Amino acid sequence: MKEDFNPPLRTDAAPARRSRRLLLLLPVLAVALGGLMLHGRGTISASEARTAPPQTQPAPPPAPAVRTEVVNGEFNAGDTVTGLLGSYLSPQEIQQLAAASRKVFPLSGICAGEPYQLCLRNGAFEKLLFDIDRSDQLLITKGEAGFDVSRVAIPYTVKTAFVRGEITSSLFESVESIGESGELAMSLADIFGWDIDFIRDIRAGDSYRVVLEKRYRDGKLAGYGRILAAEFTNQGDTYQAFLYSDGDHPPAYYDADGNSLRKAFLRAPLAFTRISSGYSMHRFHPITRTWKAHPAIDYAAPVGTPIKTVGDGTIYDIGYNRFNGNYIKIRHSNGYISIYLHMSRFAKGMKHNRRVSQGQVIGYVGATGLATGPHLCFRMRKDGAPINPTKLKSAAAAPIAKKQLAAFEQSIRPLIDRLQGGGVQQARTENPPAPDLSAGPSELATAGI
Repeated sequence: MKEDFNPPLRTDAAPARRSRRLLLLLPVLAVALGGLMLHGRGTISASEARTAPPQTQPAPPPAPAVRTEVVNGEFNAGDTVTGLLGSYLSPQEIQQLAAASRKVFPLSGICAGEPYQLCLRNGAFEKLLFDIDRSDQLLITKGEAGFDVSRVAIPYTVKTAFVRGEITSSLFESVESIGESGELAMSLADIFGWDIDFIRDIRAGDSYRVVLEKRYRDGKLAGYGRILAAEFTNQGDTYQAFLYSDGDHPPAYYDADGNSLRKAFLRAPLAFTRISSGYSMHRFHPITRTWKAHPAIDYAAPVGTPIKTVGDGTIYDIGYNRFNGNYIKIRHSNGYISIYLHMSRFAKGMKHNRRVSQGQVIGYVGATGLATGPHLCFRMRKDGAPINPTKLKSAAAAPIAKKQLAAFEQSIRPLIDRLQGGGVQQARTENPPAPDLSAGPSELATAGI
């Protein structure tokens, strides 16, 4: 029997099955390929997947350099702060500065010879620092809100020193011969001026010993500080003075027993000069050419020599007349009056009813009125009657309080030793360092300025 074999006709089922197999393999291939990629670059965080790669920014330009310049100078006669700062500040700014400075220190009070430092920042004014006296400087700083004006202490290195000398002609010449300044002679005259008349009493052979402070600035001697102890031998009599503060009282000078050196009146109203005419009730007047009383002491001195009031008191008469020239009359306690004639001019602030303190400068020697030359005619009265000033014995101020006496004696013991044997110099810094004018405002504030 014949079999009729007819193979089936070819259809598209086989290709369809291959397509389906390929579709099934695609996910597997994708997973495998992804694994290979992850293995090659590590784990990608979610934030990396969401964040676009950062764009590179160009570096900012460098900040402009600040140019700081410090100008050191010295005020000359006729100089003003306005003239110094006129190139950097407008007239309105100078007026603002003058108003800000008035309560601290008036700009008109500058003195010739005083040093200054001017700080410029990029050519513009920033700070000015200058000396206003021996202790302080004035610091002016310009800020956005205006000007800041303050006093700052001058930084000194202070050394305690021992000085001694002997007089051959005058105290001034003696002091200068040992290399010291005439300022020391003036200070000694002030300390011992109640007991010694440095015009009439000084003799060759007199001697002195002093323990004092010397101030140094930038390594150079800049004057004297306090005189801590002094000894002066005059015509065989020795006087000692020790600086001490008795309780709440200001420092004053006492002898080794605690007695105050201060008296009601100074021995003379001038420190160093000569007597040209003494106290006399019968003197021939060189101008009027007549014999008349001269109940006064005439002190010949150069024009401009400072005149000091001999005691605390009140000015009750001040003015000018053709006989006495410029004169001042001062009323003291216990019925005493002192009179000062022929002055060239009065000290600043002298006026009627003005209170003055012993040793305060009230005027300057001149030749006004009836005078043959520059001199001071000095007179004193007690209850209206003239008295000889050179013979006046005035009472001393209060001594050291008893409860302070032991502390006083202990404090002066090393000073007595130094007066006898000299000793080694000791140094200390008196004030903080001077402000750096090149520092910025924040640095100055940190420094307490």
